[in-house]
Amino acid sequence: MSKVAFLFPGQASQYVGMGLDLYNNSEIARKFYDYAEEKFNFSLKEISFYGSLRELTETRVTQPAIFVLSVAIFEELKKRNILPDMLAGHSLGEYSAVVAAGCLSFEEGLELVKVRSEQMQVASEKKPGTMAAIVGLSYQKVKEILSKTELPGICTIANYNSPVQLVISGDKKAIQAAMLALKSAGAKRVIELSVGGAFHSPLMEPAYERLSETIDSMEFKKPSIPVYMNSTGLPTSDPGEIKQRLKEQLTSPVLWTTIIENMIDNGADKFLEVGPGKVLQGLVKRIVSKATIKGVSTWEELENFQWEG
Repeated sequence: MSKVAFLFPGQASQYVGMGLDLYNNSEIARKFYDYAEEKFNFSLKEISFYGSLRELTETRVTQPAIFVLSVAIFEELKKRNILPDMLAGHSLGEYSAVVAAGCLSFEEGLELVKVRSEQMQVASEKKPGTMAAIVGLSYQKVKEILSKTELPGICTIANYNSPVQLVISGDKKAIQAAMLALKSAGAKRVIELSVGGAFHSPLMEPAYERLSETIDSMEFKKPSIPVYMNSTGLPTSDPGEIKQRLKEQLTSPVLWTTIIENMIDNGADKFLEVGPGKVLQGLVKRIVSKATIKGVSTWEELENFQWEG
C-alpha cells in the first residue's frame, strides 16, 4: 500500500521573502507569525519577508523562521486532508516533525526552537568552528580516512545526507586538514560551508545543558504519526525516546540516508518536503530515484498541490 512521508527542512533552506505570500493568504500563518513576533527581540516577519540575507542566515533567526513557516504549511496541508503516514525533519526540521506529530503544540515547539537557536549561537561564539561538504566518497570511506588522519582538533561526520554526500564538522584547522586528506583520497568535491558554527559536533556541547533542561520541562504527548529520528534513523512513537533523541541530535550526526532508506523499507513511495527550499527533495532523489518527490514552500504551491502531475 502506498505511504506518504512528510519531510521538514533545516538550516540552509532559508531565502529572503519566504512566508510572505502565506502570511498574506493564510489565517494560520498570520497567527503563527504574529505570535512568534512577540517572542523574539528582533522582527521575525521583517527579516523573513524582506531581509537582509545576512540577518536571516544568523542561527538565532534562521531556525525560528524556518520552523514557523514549516509548521504553518503543515497545518494548511492538514486542513486540505493532505496527511502523512510518517514524519522526519533534517536537524532543526526534527522539531517541526515533532510538532506535526502532535507531541508538542506550536507554541511549545517554538519555545524549544528559541532556546536551541540562541544556545547554538552562543556555543558557536564560545567554540568557533566550521563545516564542509564532501561529495563522491561513501560514509564508511570518510569515516576510515578521518580515523587514520592526524587532525589538529575535533573533526566528525555531521550529516549523512546521501550515499555519496556527507558533511563534516569541527575545529576550523581540523576541518581544513580533513578537506585536504579527503580530496587526496578521491572526493569529487570538497566545499567549506558558509555556516555559523560546527553543528552536530562536540563543539555544540555548551548548548546542551540549557536545551536539555527546557526539553525536560515540557510534557511530550504520544505522537499520532511515527517520527524517524536523526540520531538513529529509526521511527519511534515513544515520547521519552523523542525527548532523548532531540537532546542527542545537538552533538550527533544526522543520519538522513538511513532515515529515507528505512522509510522506503516501511512502504514510503511519496515524499513531500514541507517548508522553504528544495534541499531535501534533492537529497531524496539521490537516495531513491523511483519515488514521487514534491515540495510545498509557497501559497501557490499549496493551492495547486496534487500528487499526480
